[in-house]
Amino acid sequence: MRVTTKGQVTIPQHIREKLNITPATEIDFVEEGNRVFLVKRKGKKAATRKFAKLRGLATVKMTTDQIMALTRSDR
Repeated sequence: MRVTTKGQVTIPQHIREKLNITPATEIDFVEEGNRVFLVKRKGKKAATRKFAKLRGLATVKMTTDQIMALTRSDR
């Protein structure tokens, strides 16, 4: 594995699958002596936490065009 000029590396697919690392998953690097470990942060993804309490609240039965007309109307 090589480090790019931007300091990036690719986490091998089998490791991503084993640790369930998906886009936006938060990870940390832990130093122990001369070694560095990649560790998945515990808890849910930040984006999931932000919107979880809002899930299911949009119950209005309007079309996109109707919503756009409401948001763009001159009041």
